[in-house]
This record gives sequence, C-alpha cells and structure tokens, in this order.
Amino acid sequence: MFITFEGIDGCGKSTQLKHTAEYLRSIGLDVVCLREPGGTKFSEQIRDILLSTKSKINSISELLLFEAARADLTQNVIIPSLNEGKFVLSDRFFDSTTAYQGYGRELDLNTINTLNSFSSLNIKPDLTFYLKIDLELSYRRSKYRTPDRMESAGEEFFLKVINGFDEIAKNNPDRICIIDSSGKPEITFQSIKNRIITTLQKSK
Repeated sequence: MFITFEGIDGCGKSTQLKHTAEYLRSIGLDVVCLREPGGTKFSEQIRDILLSTKSKINSISELLLFEAARADLTQNVIIPSLNEGKFVLSDRFFDSTTAYQGYGRELDLNTINTLNSFSSLNIKPDLTFYLKIDLELSYRRSKYRTPDRMESAGEEFFLKVINGFDEIAKNNPDRICIIDSSGKPEITFQSIKNRIITTLQKSK
C-alpha cells in the first residue's frame, strides 16, 4: 500500500508519518519511509537545489526539477518496494506539485497533471492524508526555523497553495482523507490510525 502525507509546512507531516510507520511496524508490516523531493541520491541532490535560498529558479524549471526527482524515486524505490509487498509512506508526492506549482505558481494544471502521471509512471497513492491547518498556525509552528527557498514565497503564494490542497481534496474524496491537524499530535494521529484500520479491514 502507498500512503502519502500532504499539507503546508508546519502541518505535522513528518511527525504523523513517523507515528504511522511505528504503528504499521507494530502490527507486523514492512514499511519504507520517504520524502519528496528526495529518497535517492539523485533526488536528494535536486532537493538541495530546489530548497537552497541561493538558487534562482523560474517556475517552469522548478516544476521540471520536482518531476525529475519524483521519476527517479518512483522508478528506483517506490515501485520496487510496492512489488515486494511493503507499505510505502511518503512525506509529499504529486499533490504537492499540483498545489504549489499549479495553484501557487499558477502554471497550467493540465500540463502538471500530465507531467505528474508521467513522472510517477502512473503510480497513485492508495491513501492520502491532507493535514489541514491555516496559514497563521503554519507560521507560528515554523517561526523558529530558517525558511528555505520554497518557504520564503510569501503569504499570497501560500494562500493559493492552501486553496489548491482544498480543491485537490474535494476532487479526490475516495483517495484523500482530510485531517484537522491544528490540535495535539496524538489527537491527529488517532484520526489517521482510525482511517488506516478501516482501510486495512476493507482490503482483506
């Protein structure tokens, strides 16, 4: 099973992915944890370029770099892991590209959808958790971190990204589970765990 975690910075993706991995391993499942961009040597190199505040990247180049990183990760890690029967958990996947580069950068959504399918070799997550918080809380949770290039894009950009995630979730209700991530992490995880238990029961 392929499970992804989406949302703006500060929503708790990394924390909830970790809790989910621990739970799945506790019930005897083999789990692979990934992040996007990243997860392979090549993709991590692209990540460094994309997030560096020293990088000057136009929107189209940015999009293509994200897609290149995803193609390498999908071909070399995700597909082999799924073929081995492992559970693959990823901090971001193509929904982030649609939200950030499509809605945030206002690039053509049809082009992005085509590139997303191409770079992911038509692999789609079985389940996506959209951890929803507002922008004010995102800023509060991230205020002690030095912002990277993407995080420095500004309020107007991130309001568009949030709207993008909302639209993506609305258009994919069977795959995307919206989780209120504004409260305590343990409460957020309980909602995630409940959905995973239901999904596993249905897959038997």
